[in-house]
This record gives sequence, C-alpha cells and structure tokens, in this order.
Amino acid sequence: MKKTLALLAATGAAAFALNAQAATKWDLPSAYPASNLHTQNLEQFAKDVSALSGGELNITLHSNASLYKAPEIKRAVQGNQAQIGEILLTNYANEDPVYALDGLPFLATGYDAAWKLYQAQKDLLNKKLATQGMTLLYTVAWPPQGIFANKDIKTVADLKGVKWRAYSPVTARIAELVGAQPVTIQQSELAQAMATGVVNAFMTSGSTGWDTKTYEYIKKFYDTQAWLPKNAIIVNKKAFDALDDKSRKALLQAGADAEKRGWALSKEKTQWYLDNLAKNGMEIIEPSPELMQGLDKVGDTMLAEWIQKAGPDGQKVIDAFRASK
Repeated sequence: MKKTLALLAATGAAAFALNAQAATKWDLPSAYPASNLHTQNLEQFAKDVSALSGGELNITLHSNASLYKAPEIKRAVQGNQAQIGEILLTNYANEDPVYALDGLPFLATGYDAAWKLYQAQKDLLNKKLATQGMTLLYTVAWPPQGIFANKDIKTVADLKGVKWRAYSPVTARIAELVGAQPVTIQQSELAQAMATGVVNAFMTSGSTGWDTKTYEYIKKFYDTQAWLPKNAIIVNKKAFDALDDKSRKALLQAGADAEKRGWALSKEKTQWYLDNLAKNGMEIIEPSPELMQGLDKVGDTMLAEWIQKAGPDGQKVIDAFRASK
C-alpha cells in the first residue's frame, strides 16, 4: 500500500513538473509607466493570454523601460531576447519610411482618420517586419499631439530657438523645419529634462503630459491635434511559430481584443487628460489660424519628403488612405 501511495505521489509530482515545464513564458518590455493607457491595456492583454491559453502561455510585462529602453525594444524582439514588445513606430523612422507614416503632421488628425491610415499601411508594415523576423500583433493610437510650451506661440516663427524635445526622427524633423533646437529625450527621462531646463517645448499627447506631470514645469498646451502616432505590439516570428495551436490562438484573440479596447480607451481618455491638465494649472489653448497654417506647411513638406523616400509602395498607401476618407 505504501509503495502504491509513493508511486502515485511520484507520478503526480512528475506530471506537475511536466505541466510546469510545458508552460511557455514570454517577456514583454514597454517604455511607459503603469499609469499610462497603453500599459493598462497591456496588463489586461497579458491576463487574457494566460486565461485563454489555460496557463500554457504566460507573459510578464516590464513597464517604464525597466527591461529595455524605448529605442532598444525592437532589436530585443528581433533577436528574441524578448519574445514580444511594445514599440512606438515613429521611433524607427530612420530604418524605413513605413515606420514614420503615422507621425506625419496633419495627414490623419482624428481617430477615424488614424484608423483608416492604419488599415492602408498595415500590409506594408507587416511586410517590413517580416523581413526582420517579426510579425505585427496589434496597434493602439496615442491621443492627438499638441504643443507644450511656456511662451506664447502665435505662429511657427515663435518656435524658433526653443529647446525642443524630440522623441523620434519625425519630431526631430519638425524641430528643424520650425527652427527649434531638437534634443532627443524619451518619455522616461522627460520629467528630469524639464526640471533641469534641457527642454522647454515639445509636441506630444495629453497622455504623456499627464504621465510626466508636465504641468509642474510647463503651463501652456496648444491643442493642435497634429497626428496620432501608434504603438505597435510586435512578436518574434520564431517564438510565435514555436507556440502550440491553443497558445497561438489565445495570443491572436487577446491581441484582437486589446486592439479594439486600446483604441476605444485612447479616444475615451483624450478629453480626460486635457481636463486634468487644466485642473493642475495647465492652460489649454486653441491654436491661432496663423499657427495652424504654418504647421500645415510643415506637414505638406514632410509628406512630400516621405513619398519621395517611400517610392511607389508609399504612394499606394497614401492613395488608398485618401480613397477611404
């Protein structure tokens, strides 16, 4: 009897160990803090993956650039140091024009237009990621971008000489076109950069303004609604292909749910961010027609430059986008 019980216990322990060993564990680096809408969405996504896979695929979220800094995440996923990661597409604009597209000013200025632009560029984006051993799982747009500054800005000429935070090649190019001084600062470093005077103006969303407590340093927000950049969740293709069918389906389903939820959450929180910035002393300003006209010219210049770089494939994306409006 004792031998039988011992045999059963050993068998049970072996089965438990086998099941534990069979569970797949992935790391998901993100550059944004726990309070950020994207991070909140990722937390639910990771829970959904575990639940839908029956615990066979477990994703550990590493927020606030704790595992990799923002510019390092794509390479980490490509090399399979992290199996899945969240990137801001425009951070990689120097690699390929497709990554720059949703950062072009005044091309797609609202959520509906941003979604249509995403549909137009998705195939080209996936094609590029595939050449780098990755696949796109889903995207979520940031709230519309505006200008944070302490000075009065009535025309683009008023931006000349300001120390301008650039978080991507696209925002650095805007600085060059308006005569500002671009300084590369990622979100996790922004509060310190403002506190020490390294930057005193930048374009970003109300979400980033709230997360970094910009209102403690900068008191004006010009609501230009210039563009809605997207974060993309990318997956290492070899890691994806190695999943069993149940885990793969769980990942795809959780990703589809996260995309739908994330876009809705971003849109829902846009006004909330502006209202709470105002409650903390931020002046929310409707930009002057002169400022908007100047920024429109910047957008036209950057779109022309983008089409020249992107070639016929890029022109097809723009044509498809314009046809969908």
